[in-house]
Amino acid sequence: MTNFTLILASGSPYRRELLQRLGLPFECWPPEVDERALPLEVPADTALRLARIKAEAGARRFPEAWIIGSDQVAELDGEPIGKPGSLGDARRQLRRQSGRTVRFHTGLCLWNGRGARHQDRLVTTEVAFRSLGDAEIERYLAREAALDCAGSAKSEGLGIALLERMGGDDPTALVGLPLMALSSMLRAEGFEVP
Repeated sequence: MTNFTLILASGSPYRRELLQRLGLPFECWPPEVDERALPLEVPADTALRLARIKAEAGARRFPEAWIIGSDQVAELDGEPIGKPGSLGDARRQLRRQSGRTVRFHTGLCLWNGRGARHQDRLVTTEVAFRSLGDAEIERYLAREAALDCAGSAKSEGLGIALLERMGGDDPTALVGLPLMALSSMLRAEGFEVP
């Protein structure tokens, strides 16, 4: 495919870095969308809906392009776990997750503006946290800027030391953009990956 525009509808540096792995030229455009869950919406549905909304927003802005939308919602005991935003919230999240399994739902949508069609996928990764002591949590938070990731643990960084095991179909989904699913979707649209 030689004449195409691929847009990542995200301002996330983590998603941008992941997409660069595929070696395709793309542009980033951060959509402004309401990322709050709907009343009674389960976390997996929220992730998929937000991915689609981001892609749709991109399709309105770039009607001739292919738009990638992605969103992630972490879940513990059926409740969403967001980005902590503060050290106090990060401590509370990590204490709550200690010795427990958290599900990270990553929604993905590829919107073809030319054909007015889209593909959706949901990739879920289960992450088992080790039992964490307060001193470990403090050392971790002193060394890792984890306030901008759901659950306060960056698996691509020092956060991996907080984990006991991970289970899922695509390791990149946990970072926020499931590249195996995306590669399949792009190939279905005529992109050469690899």
